[in-house]
Order: sequence, then structure tokens, then C-alpha cells
Amino acid sequence: MTENGAGRQGRDGSENEIDNRGGNDSLGTIMNRPRIVLADDHTLVLEGLHKILADEYDIVGTAEDGRTLLKVAQQHNPDVVVLDISMPQLNGLDAARQLHKLLPTCKIIFLTMHADPTYAKEAFQSGASAFLLKRSAASELLLAIHAVLKDQFYVTPEITKDVLLPLCGESERSLNEESHLTSRQREVLQLVAEGKSVKDIANSLNISSKTVEYHKTKLMRELDLYTTVELTKYAVAKGLISSE
Repeated sequence: MTENGAGRQGRDGSENEIDNRGGNDSLGTIMNRPRIVLADDHTLVLEGLHKILADEYDIVGTAEDGRTLLKVAQQHNPDVVVLDISMPQLNGLDAARQLHKLLPTCKIIFLTMHADPTYAKEAFQSGASAFLLKRSAASELLLAIHAVLKDQFYVTPEITKDVLLPLCGESERSLNEESHLTSRQREVLQLVAEGKSVKDIANSLNISSKTVEYHKTKLMRELDLYTTVELTKYAVAKGLISSE
């Protein structure tokens, strides 16, 4: 995806950086605009978001999986990251947790098809400032960005009551069944469910194959799931991977 025809591929071939160098008369305006990184595994969605935001914001980078998102965000240090929940390699919830630690001042906005309030609750616990649905992006995304840049929170009106009431009463309670898993176990779970081999997972996470087997065995025991098929169904149900 490009802005004003000036896109270029990142160094590792997996990133899509945006070169915003334009005419001298517009450079000052562009440099003063808030910087945004977009993350979604569907190219058409990224293109649609770019059209919604380009007139008001500086789109400095895009990513189509969670791990690339972390690299792009660290490289560009954006003011806002807009991401989906279901993404390859590293789902949006776990990516947001890491992003919140790496760039604590960056505002995180979830834009997803998952309307279940459970996802919204976990999104906010992962460090998000806003949660909205893809079907309402055209009417709500700009409102959400305006809000988070003012240090406010934004939740789509479609699920606001379902999200806020439980958080007010039981903010310390676990929000889902996999919340007791470690971040490493969640990463292994997603990659196993995506069909990656033990060797591939070890290379991706920079750990040994023996460590991968250890985490896989432990999470299977804790979730009471004992086949890869069961793990995959579980990951899809929890939004860790896409059902497509």
C-alpha cells in the first residue's frame, strides 16, 4: 500500500513502510500530523483504512501480522496503532501487550469483527484505549482516534454497556479461560494452531525445539486439550487465529 504513490518495501521484505516526502508546501503540515501504524492481515482492509485516515493523519507503516507490527511500530514510534485481533504469527491481543510495554505512550485501537464483549474487555486489559467494530469503521474510527489522542477511552456504542458494567464491578477477575497461560504459551498455542512445525515455532520464537515441546505439553494439560485439532478449534474460538 502506498501514500501518494510513494510506498516502498521494508528492509526485510515483510514490512510496508510509507515514504511521506512530498512537495515543500505540504511538508510542514504532514510532519505535524499524528503518526499512525495500521495492522490487519487483509490488504483490502488496510487500503480502506488508509482512505479513511490519509486526509487527517500520517500513515507511517503497515503490517499484516503481529510480529511485523512490533518491528514496524518500534521503527516508526507512532502516536497510534490500529490493529485487528486475529492476525498470523502473533494475534492482536498478545501483540498489544508487548507493544504497550515497548511503547507505553503509543495509543492502541482495536478494529475487529469480534463483537463479543469478552474480546473488548481483554483488549483494554492488554493496554488498548479504544475498541470498535470493522462494520462501523467509516463512522467511528476518526472519533476513536480523536478520543485516544486526548487521553480518553472509546468503546463502540454497539457493546459499550456490556463492556463497562463488568469492568466496573469485577476488574480483577480473569476475563477468559486462557488468561492463566503465560505469554509464551499463548504464542506457542497460536503457532501450533496455525499448523507450524515444532522446528518452525522454535525458529520463530528463538527458543529450542525441546522448549517448544515443553510449552505445548503444558498448555495442552492446562486446557485439557490433547490434539492439534482441538488446539486449533480452541484458538479459532478465542480469536487467536482466523477461521478463514
